[in-house]
Amino acid sequence: MLGIVREWSVYFVLLCVASSPPVWTAVASAEEPLEPDPVVQAEEVVVSATKTPLPVSQVTSAVEVITSQDMKKQNIRNVADALRLAQGLAVFSNGGPGTEVNARIRGGSSSQTLVLIDGAIVNSGTLGSYNFANLTTDNIERVEVLRGAQSMLWGSDAMGGVINIVTKRGQGPLSATGFMEYGSFASLREGGMVSGKQGAVDYSFSLSRWDTSSFSAVNYRRGASERDSYRNWQGSGRIGVDLPKDGRLDFTMRWMNSDVQLDSVSATSPSDVYGSKNRSQEYVFSGSYEQPLTGWWSQKLTLARAQEASQFLSGTLQRSLITGAFSTPFNSNNEIRVLSNRLEWQHNFQITKLLLLSAGYQFREQQGENDTGLTNRILSSNAGFAQAQFNLWDRLFATAGIRHDSYNVFGDATTYRLTGGYLHKETDTKIRGSYSTGFRAPTMNELYFPNFGNSQLGTEKSQSMDVGIDQYFFSKQLKFTGGFFWNRYRNLITTTFDPTFCAPFSTFGFCPQQIGEASTKGWEAGLSYTYSSDRPFLKGLVVQANYTNTMTRDLVTQTRLPRWATDQWSASVSYQPIDPLWITLIGRYVGSRYNTTGDRQSLPAFDVWSLAVTYDVTKQLQAYLRAENLFNEKYEEVASAGTPIRSIFGGVRVTFGGKS
Repeated sequence: MLGIVREWSVYFVLLCVASSPPVWTAVASAEEPLEPDPVVQAEEVVVSATKTPLPVSQVTSAVEVITSQDMKKQNIRNVADALRLAQGLAVFSNGGPGTEVNARIRGGSSSQTLVLIDGAIVNSGTLGSYNFANLTTDNIERVEVLRGAQSMLWGSDAMGGVINIVTKRGQGPLSATGFMEYGSFASLREGGMVSGKQGAVDYSFSLSRWDTSSFSAVNYRRGASERDSYRNWQGSGRIGVDLPKDGRLDFTMRWMNSDVQLDSVSATSPSDVYGSKNRSQEYVFSGSYEQPLTGWWSQKLTLARAQEASQFLSGTLQRSLITGAFSTPFNSNNEIRVLSNRLEWQHNFQITKLLLLSAGYQFREQQGENDTGLTNRILSSNAGFAQAQFNLWDRLFATAGIRHDSYNVFGDATTYRLTGGYLHKETDTKIRGSYSTGFRAPTMNELYFPNFGNSQLGTEKSQSMDVGIDQYFFSKQLKFTGGFFWNRYRNLITTTFDPTFCAPFSTFGFCPQQIGEASTKGWEAGLSYTYSSDRPFLKGLVVQANYTNTMTRDLVTQTRLPRWATDQWSASVSYQPIDPLWITLIGRYVGSRYNTTGDRQSLPAFDVWSLAVTYDVTKQLQAYLRAENLFNEKYEEVASAGTPIRSIFGGVRVTFGGKS
């Protein structure tokens, strides 16, 4: 591992030196507060929408930004829980803490949602999706959710949208924070963070662990008696250097180590499984170098690597929750190793105040192997993209872009995107719309898995369209967003039983084919309100609500797509009666849906509520309490998978240093 890190570090530094001006004097920057007042908010900046920093008022795509302040106020401990409250997303867990959690956007699948952590693509090269189970909110600054096909900028896997996760940048004087939390299911969380800025160098580091020991992965309401444990260690770091002439160097790292016990959550035969577990290690590295070359020409070089090793142990004994009979689990012990590399060099040309041109090259490589016969396989692509951004009088905005990807295995893919928006400043109204195409490359499992993979597969393709409005009221205290979206998917890869077709690839008759077609459409609405005052028992009030209507259709079978509810909503109300106290009530509703394809196994609708309370005992000490599933709702996100009963967690957070 150290050899790999050293190799990439040297390569990155050489590239930076080769393309930088020969001046390396330090530049000091003004100190900024560690955490701004949660009520007074500056305009958010989005990067994922155009690959250039852009104020949210100028973004012409459907985007939502979840900040660290939002997650702290709601006492959210992992990114998946934050995504559950966002527009246009479906997030479901296959059991308790540590079990697989995937996110989907606007009717797409989890493998059609691209996930990045500090510029590194973390989607699995073998499965296609990203597992959010182990990703906590420690040291995360913001999460950008970009809805709609984004392959023109980001390539494969971005057919449904992009989830971009950004680590905190150190600010101000040295600050150290530690926390400890204990609660239901013998859950213990503890950790710490150090951050700050000294001259031209900023830094932030965090380390945490999370243990539980009494949460059943299979739904205990179905008769489960065995409890499953979860262990998660996680560390992250970011070091940034301000260079002369507005240059910037950034290095980030995130490490996750987890061990979770599993059960069989088969929809037809759920079982307690003794000794079954999954162990995984994940490393994410990234480095970026930005430097203006002239007053109108700038460049950005990004190098990123994500790798994961996962070991599955099938267990020694299982007990059926249907019959109570004991049996020996099928021996499916396996270790999977996946690796993703990304190199991108982008140049931006400010032609006039009205026109910004961007052009870049991207190299992407994925490697994967397992112990069940998948030998080391490599998928790689070279891509070039170009984009024009128009800004007329800070009122009329538009983007147009095209991209071409060339793969080493199955050919090429060309995608494009057009967006436009108009901002009426006098009424704080923005009207926006976009049209784009997307694609997804087949995974290594779909191509090469022994006795299953179909090496003749090509890319999935999509078309995406949306229109929307963003409206502010009362000096931007109240914001309303609404819009309509439509997607069409073609050449979808689906696993079928077809002994004749599959004969060259499989002796079992099952293999993937590109015979799927689907469509999704619906509308989204969001509301946010922020209020602050000096009135007694009303110092602050923050209200947020999202609603998503999603109509899905498998155009081959004329059935709904699995795991997608027609109606979903979420809401949170944060109330500050006195300066040190915040009380937040959070609710989430998911309508009825089908667990599998073909409109089989309906899952009932559910609504879940939680309550979070934070109290600043002193400027350095904060106590907090979180109650989940307040009304003890009996529900399943996935058939047979365990969900929490009413549970309570409490903790303290201590901060030293920084600005008072």
